[in-house]
Amino acid sequence: MLESNTTQQAPTAVIAVQPVVLSAPGRGADLQVRVSAPVTGRDLPVIVFSHGYGESMKGYAPLADYWAAHGFVVMQPTHLDSRTLAIPAEDPRTPNIWRFRIEDLTRVLDELDLLEAAVPGLSGRVDRNRIAVAGHSWGAQTASTLLGARVLDADGVPGADMSDPRVKGGVLLALAGLGDELTPFAAEHFPFLRPSFDTMTTPALIVAGGNDQSHLSTRGPDWFTDPYTYSPANKSLLTLFGAEHSLGGIPGYQVTETTDESPARVALIQQLSTAFLRTALGIDETSWKTATHALENDPDPLGSVQHK
Repeated sequence: MLESNTTQQAPTAVIAVQPVVLSAPGRGADLQVRVSAPVTGRDLPVIVFSHGYGESMKGYAPLADYWAAHGFVVMQPTHLDSRTLAIPAEDPRTPNIWRFRIEDLTRVLDELDLLEAAVPGLSGRVDRNRIAVAGHSWGAQTASTLLGARVLDADGVPGADMSDPRVKGGVLLALAGLGDELTPFAAEHFPFLRPSFDTMTTPALIVAGGNDQSHLSTRGPDWFTDPYTYSPANKSLLTLFGAEHSLGGIPGYQVTETTDESPARVALIQQLSTAFLRTALGIDETSWKTATHALENDPDPLGSVQHK
């Protein structure tokens, strides 16, 4: 297990504001965002986080709280699939919610001025040149498109390029793999689960659970390593031994969907994701190397890291 301050500074106090409401014409509902930020510091980098299916801006406190306490401004939009919005399956927006999700992230980037101004004392302290995206599960797929991943159509042709040059790095947690071996249910209900990672060129940390058996694929846990295997260079893969889809409990503290509760796994993700982004965003060129070296030399490691 890594020491808590091996690669990062001591945590600072955090202020969070929710909801910050962004006008979203054509979406059917305004976009609500939670913004968390450290109360001190300047030139603060940004993480835009996309939640998993059914979650909301109020989820993923173990990550959002940690990142904000360690120098990041964390912005969490609530997507249309959130249980807090209760949109019925027959809603005409349902087939395109995956597209609305991507638009939510780009809308957050477009409205940074408004979001920054909504947090007391934050104005003028955000570094617009150091922006990352992150996400878990469906949220990881959403975030991956801003890094350059694309969705294949029924004929295997890549869809629109939705990458965003403002984004300089990413953390993709339990990201679905290729769509070649989907279960019949997934193929019928989630046709957008046909990613191509060939053009996902932005640096990213991909986190996979060693025991994450998805009901969406006929393959085993190695499905979640596809984003690393099939993407270009400047990627790292953290495989967590024995972890399931919640990766130890990142969706929240004591939430019911966590099937493999492990504070130690969550702490490792907190530390390694922070170290990765500090290096990827040009804040500290040694953070990632130091953190991975510590893991590699841990006598009882919780996971392993690969690089390319």
